[in-house]
Amino acid sequence: AVRWGVDLSFKLYTDDRVASEEFKNGVCDMLNLPGIRAREYNDFTGSLNALGALPTYEHLGMAIKSISSPRGAKIMRKGDYEIVGIAPIGAVFLFVNDKNIHAPKDLSGKRITVLDNAPETAHIATRIGMTPVASGIRNALQKFNNRAVDVTGAPALAYEPMEMYKGLAPNGGIINWPKLQITMQLILRWKKVPEGFGQKSRDLMTNKYPAQIKKIVESEQTIPKKYWINISQETKDKWNEFFRKSRIALREEGVYNRKALTLFRKIRCKMDASLAECTSKDKE
Repeated sequence: AVRWGVDLSFKLYTDDRVASEEFKNGVCDMLNLPGIRAREYNDFTGSLNALGALPTYEHLGMAIKSISSPRGAKIMRKGDYEIVGIAPIGAVFLFVNDKNIHAPKDLSGKRITVLDNAPETAHIATRIGMTPVASGIRNALQKFNNRAVDVTGAPALAYEPMEMYKGLAPNGGIINWPKLQITMQLILRWKKVPEGFGQKSRDLMTNKYPAQIKKIVESEQTIPKKYWINISQETKDKWNEFFRKSRIALREEGVYNRKALTLFRKIRCKMDASLAECTSKDKE
């Protein structure tokens, strides 16, 4: 950043809500936030975590590379704010306390953590008939470990430090089909930095993507195989259709950006043109 004409100093926060409020109030000029929380600053990049929209790290990488290129610069700037970097945190998997839970219908009546800033989880709970339990990012996984909920979502990176094996014992598991992707997004007031800073930052972050994904995959591989619940292609198809209908519903509610969902659908169909959604009348 110094080479690009910007001298940065750092301030650490333990609560992303407080950090966001102080950013809005001018205490900081740059902010690093989870993508779900960053959605209020840019609903296009905030849609990267749309349910099932980017099922693999290859899909996610293609999306980030596309919107982080110079051609995507207009997408990254909204009002006074600009997204100057997107980093992967990992796919979110459903951690369940019963290995018999495979498909969406199996979740009916179960208790699930619902984050205050993630309408996706509230939508899932309502649609399937689950009992939502209001949670924050910091205590959602603790509630699973303490048996306060039956289901929660988490990336593999959380397994060891959050001691998720406590909640998985004795009969739990992790459904081996990601619910969504988590990213960290770097936001700044673009008028506070020299012109061109944002693109240089995005280029740097994009180049780091392969190394970041390598670490994420390594963390997933450290989870004992006994916990992974491998599901059939038929069940994956049911999840995919559930996610697709959920995305459309959340798009109509203004949660997801319409153009972002169209881009993600094109990426999925580029990766696999045989998908039913590629020719569906109500395709995204």
